[in-house]
Amino acid sequence: PADMFDLPIDYESLKEAGSIMGSGGMIVMDENTCMVDVAKYFMDFLKAESCGKCFACRKGTQRMYELLDDITTGRGTLDHLDLLEELAHVVRDTTMCGLGQTASNPVLTTLRYFRNEYERHILQKRCDAFVCKELVGAPCQAACPVGTEAWRYVAHIQRGEYEAAYRVIREANPFPSVCARVCHHPCEERCRAGTSGGEPIAIRALKRFITERIDPATYKPLKLVESDHGMAKVAVVGAGPAGISAAHSLSLRGYRVTVFEAESQPGGMLTSCIPAYRLPREVVRKEIDSLLNENITMEFNTALGRDLTIDKLFTDGFEAVFLALGSCESRRLGIAGENTASVYSGMEFLKAFNLHEDELAKGHVAVIGGGNSALDAARVALRQKNVESVTILYRRTQEEMPAFDEEIKAAEEEGIKVETLVSPIRIHAEKGRLTGVECIRNVLGEMDASGRRKPVPNPGTETIFETDTLIVAIGEQPRTDFLAEAGIDIGTRKNVIADEKTLLTSRPGVFAGGDVATGSNTVVEAIAAGKRAAVVIDRHLRSLELTQPATVQLPKVYIEPVTAETTTLDQAARVDSPTLTAGSRRKTFAEVEGVISEDQAKQEAARCLRCDLDFTQPRKEEEETLAVGGTKA
Repeated sequence: PADMFDLPIDYESLKEAGSIMGSGGMIVMDENTCMVDVAKYFMDFLKAESCGKCFACRKGTQRMYELLDDITTGRGTLDHLDLLEELAHVVRDTTMCGLGQTASNPVLTTLRYFRNEYERHILQKRCDAFVCKELVGAPCQAACPVGTEAWRYVAHIQRGEYEAAYRVIREANPFPSVCARVCHHPCEERCRAGTSGGEPIAIRALKRFITERIDPATYKPLKLVESDHGMAKVAVVGAGPAGISAAHSLSLRGYRVTVFEAESQPGGMLTSCIPAYRLPREVVRKEIDSLLNENITMEFNTALGRDLTIDKLFTDGFEAVFLALGSCESRRLGIAGENTASVYSGMEFLKAFNLHEDELAKGHVAVIGGGNSALDAARVALRQKNVESVTILYRRTQEEMPAFDEEIKAAEEEGIKVETLVSPIRIHAEKGRLTGVECIRNVLGEMDASGRRKPVPNPGTETIFETDTLIVAIGEQPRTDFLAEAGIDIGTRKNVIADEKTLLTSRPGVFAGGDVATGSNTVVEAIAAGKRAAVVIDRHLRSLELTQPATVQLPKVYIEPVTAETTTLDQAARVDSPTLTAGSRRKTFAEVEGVISEDQAKQEAARCLRCDLDFTQPRKEEEETLAVGGTKA
């Protein structure tokens, strides 16, 4: 779709794009197609087809291919784009035959409509389609927001080297036990075992296997003190995954960090939002305890805007501030009756139970929304003792619900009903007591900006759902109104506006990352933001350029593969983690997902295609050197 690229592509441009692919047809491409690679593919074909009589065609197509090859292998610069475009025009305008005159079309068309993809390859060394091998390396590592070498710890698991596997995970991720339970595992989405026609490796299950065997306290992180900066003080506001990750990384660099948290305990969304049946509280506490050290001071029950200000932080001697406030304010419906008793926001409901053990749900419960917060609220409500039934009301179809598929399936298995294509229009009450929510049935219309079909109300289909408790979980937004007074720019979605690369806000010395800047996002993305914040704050305090040139992260460590029976691997299916039965978990907060066995872990690890070996496996001459007494790096 055109709006995927924020470009107004009309019918004429589609005809032009289609003309480069051949006559009489059209090729449909999606986000898994790299347009730079497409241009390179056609240029490779065309340079071989050139008859050579026109010097411009023969040399021009060859040189365009070389430039495209540089871009797809990480050697490209912005000058390559200017030269590529200039050369394409020369070839088109000076050659004599139809092949030469149209040879430039793939380059010119992709440059015109997908220049951002070219720039991502050059400036960020990223191929978002995971096609360009020399930029991607191992897809699992490239897809991970914190850069975990999943291939590497999977290889260690197959070899039975569990402590080594844990070190690999922990070097990249300060919250391995947490992510082993709640990460949305983008590594698995890009796993080549899955994209090549099979099932992806169960990477998160393997991580859980390792984190259950190794205590976090056994890992001793390497201190990264790079210069004498006088033990500068840094303030981190928010003790969620972004804030704790930043504080931990800064402390290893020798900074004195004070973390200010509005609640009475650390964890942020890990403790206040995510239910214990998905993420036990003792796991969070143990993981956070392992990250704290003598350079980190925690200040609880201290809220920015209520107990302290940005100005006061600088007055108190802090030389940099990282805002990691999260996104903890639920959006409102904006309909009549929303202030009725027993109507709660998703965040209000989850925090009441997770932080204070207050059970607000009773009787028949309705939850409005289709995201992960709505599913969490519904499943938490179901487990409260005075609840008879739970129904989720969602305005689109179930296929378009943004919640994870496994969460939707688990909710239905537990007996939660999902009512789709309904939108609330009014809340009913009698004598101040909630009695129901009136909804209108929808039909799906045209695509909206999110890429999903827009729900359109169907007049005359109003329905009242009787309910004793209503939970509104239609999305969250940061609470940032007070920051505008401190000279910090706030966006239309109430998010703090921060530079995507440097996390710097409109106020010097103040950085922001995680949900407060991006809106509601995943745990691992918040961890990545915290780690990135530590790097840029360190550079800021050492008066260095905040932006660093991107580098390609390719596998570098060779781990000798374990020989396995090919027939056994061909028959092996992806491992499934054990789970409590729906009946046994329906009224308990015991952890639902269990741990795979050692035999299962080794068998699953053996299914890995070892994409890293393309980059690390010693060549024949290197193996001969090793055989006569050489050493491996």
